[in-house]
Amino acid sequence: MAQVLEFRLPDLGEGLTEAEIVRWLVAEGDVVAVDQPVVEVETAKAMVEVPCPYAGVVTARFGEEGTELPVGAPLITVAVGAAEPGPGGSGASEGSAAATEESSGNVLVGYGTGAPAARRRRIRPSALSGGRPADAAAGSAPGPSLTAGPDPAPGMAPEAGSFAGHEPVWDSAVESPAPDAPRGVAAPGIVAPAGPAPTHEGPVAVISPLVRRLAREHGVDLRELKGSGPDGLILRADVEHAVRGLTAAAGPQRLAPQPETSAVSLSASASASVSASAHAAVAGERVPLRGVRGAVAEKLSRSRREIPDATCWVDADATELMAARRAMNASGGPKISLLALLARICTAALARYPELNSTVDLDAREIVRLPEVHLGFAAQTDRGLVVPVVRAAHGRTAESLTEEFQRLTDKARQGSLTPADLTGGTFTLNNYGVFGVDGSTPIINHPEAAMLGVGRIVPKPWVHQGELAVRQVVQLSLTFDHRVCDGGTAGGFLRYVADCVEQPAVLLRTL
Repeated sequence: MAQVLEFRLPDLGEGLTEAEIVRWLVAEGDVVAVDQPVVEVETAKAMVEVPCPYAGVVTARFGEEGTELPVGAPLITVAVGAAEPGPGGSGASEGSAAATEESSGNVLVGYGTGAPAARRRRIRPSALSGGRPADAAAGSAPGPSLTAGPDPAPGMAPEAGSFAGHEPVWDSAVESPAPDAPRGVAAPGIVAPAGPAPTHEGPVAVISPLVRRLAREHGVDLRELKGSGPDGLILRADVEHAVRGLTAAAGPQRLAPQPETSAVSLSASASASVSASAHAAVAGERVPLRGVRGAVAEKLSRSRREIPDATCWVDADATELMAARRAMNASGGPKISLLALLARICTAALARYPELNSTVDLDAREIVRLPEVHLGFAAQTDRGLVVPVVRAAHGRTAESLTEEFQRLTDKARQGSLTPADLTGGTFTLNNYGVFGVDGSTPIINHPEAAMLGVGRIVPKPWVHQGELAVRQVVQLSLTFDHRVCDGGTAGGFLRYVADCVEQPAVLLRTL
């Protein structure tokens, strides 16, 4: 009777708790060997081929490609001992039935199947002749008779030309062999070692995903290589040797075992290739990161390093705000800008929620709430993004705010802003709607505690007074320093701003 064993996603090491299925390497009904890779998964750190510790027939797979599974979740089930006896005779069947269940040792960091390492045996090439055990070729009794080789899985009879049912079990702490087509044909430019080519169907003797990847990248067919490692194991040095043979096109070369330092040489060569590739990737036009661009980069980087920020946003109906602005501008006098009205709303909201007009003193471990609002606003110039500061914005009228915004914007475009114009801000207003975008997650202008972002105002369907109507809608987003307040305060601030945008008369309560 076949025994169905479940193989679960192993612990892949380094504290990783889940992995995403990238590609299945087997299908239901496929016969798998011990330590054969069955699935390729991607963790937060690397791509890994996961080998199965059982030999048998795949009866089920769990998870589609692209699915993320936690460590310990089922991957596949394997029916062990389900195959029919093959052309090995009763002796072979008896030998298989008498064998205990064979499973691999540690094949990935952090997990093992529990089989003692001492029970793991290998087939020695000298014991093989024409794809069969040497004693079988000499006419000895059928059945397992090698002095060094793993027993077949329980109930699994040997197939014709399969080393009488023996599959190699490779000693590896991290990787495992994969089945492939028969090898024995030399790669172009490479002469295979003398002697009869094997005629069996069996796994390609390669256990390292890095070796497979190196071979794929350079077009080397692993089935056509004879490895220089133990029991014909294909090493990275063998692939490197094959690559040199293909690229040099210098005639036939014998694939010989490489010196022990070849792996180190390959590592150094690979590192050099990576360095060269990285250099080539950044070998384009280089723009010095200095001046305004450098200052912006440093401030934004520092903000990301030091401030635990969070963002909340809300859509608001700005139809009434736009109508109020038209009415104000129609009454005569200097024109009022939309940015000035938004700034007036911000200063009113900060008066209600002073936590957001503050900074954090890390040395003293204190939150410093500031008495005045020095309002920064983002301005795009030919030299990059700058944030001029309107001093004492909380005491200015909409008309005064409009004038100051215009003055500082002109200086920014002329490149004549002074350090005093660009420093000392306590809160920033970012009207990115002028770039035709709806939303964003602003980066706080260090050392401030918050920034309000305003998207474009566009006609959208909106439920107004219980009926569907086309209204002028804007998205507002607030990024805040979670050290100075929690979501309730940030949400209250943003909701008050949205209420003022939707009903400008709300501002009259604070005047």
